[in-house]
Amino acid sequence: MPHTSEHMRILVTGANGQIGSELVEALRQRHGPEQVVGLDLNPPPTANGPSAAAPFEVMDVRDREALAGVLDRHEIGTIYHLASLLSATGEQHPDRAWDVNMSGLKNVLDLARRRPVDTVFWPSSIAVFGPTTPRDDTPQNTVLDPTTMYGVTKRSGELLCRYYHRRYDLDVRSLRYPGLLSYKTAPGGGTTDYAIDMLTQAAAGEDYTCFLEPDTRLPMMYMPDAIQGTLALMDADADALSVRDSYNAGALSFAPAELAAAIRARVPTFDCHYEPDERQRIAENWPSSVDDTAARTDWDWAPEYDLDALTEDMLHHLRENVRAPGNVGEKKRGR
Repeated sequence: MPHTSEHMRILVTGANGQIGSELVEALRQRHGPEQVVGLDLNPPPTANGPSAAAPFEVMDVRDREALAGVLDRHEIGTIYHLASLLSATGEQHPDRAWDVNMSGLKNVLDLARRRPVDTVFWPSSIAVFGPTTPRDDTPQNTVLDPTTMYGVTKRSGELLCRYYHRRYDLDVRSLRYPGLLSYKTAPGGGTTDYAIDMLTQAAAGEDYTCFLEPDTRLPMMYMPDAIQGTLALMDADADALSVRDSYNAGALSFAPAELAAAIRARVPTFDCHYEPDERQRIAENWPSSVDDTAARTDWDWAPEYDLDALTEDMLHHLRENVRAPGNVGEKKRGR
């Protein structure tokens, strides 16, 4: 089990992102604000309380020399390397996606193996799967033929992580995240982000136009489960881990029409329209559900939220965020 001593700190790259912002918060609650160093291209949003004075570095993970300086200066013992370009954004900028996703990971792995870094976490994605992968209960070990540059970088990264574990005995751990839903941060350019957009519009009393077909079923996960699962994997005994490329992690699967129905049960006036775009082709090459037996067996992965619980909690928090006037069930006029 990785431990963070008083003098060895934790580094989180991509700390301002959807996962990073909430993971940093969870780690600082667990270890103390001063023990967790955030890193991103831009300074963090204004923080209150203990995190206001917490360490933060503004830099690009592709800058190996600067990254080395961060690891040494802060005496980093654990790295959560989250910085990357996501699927839809990566298709618009494939060269940049390769450069950021692969150069950043290679820098982290190379620097970590030459320093007293105990453990590295790196997120993979369901984007590693493709059109010839079994779509239902996708196995842990199966055909991997990604169709997006994001997926290509994620599968390449999985193999790189496994190589560094085998060749250099670097303790690298990874999850294949499904679509992640959070009310705390804006979507980051992913194909599954329709779900957050739909819930946000509903919380504001608006209708929604979805960029996927109504029956496009995809694996999803609520952010509290993603954070809990990430920390559980990092807490696990290294000898218990049988997967060293990346673990399948399932939580729930639903289609846009199912989410819209769950919303309408709580916001009767909500309506969803469908205008599929290029992201539909991406989604069609991804699983509808995954088999995560290995994760459940090796480190007791057990998500808590189903679709109803997720919808209820998201709408509750999003209503507070957007401060929708009046009853959320009353649509705003003029749209």
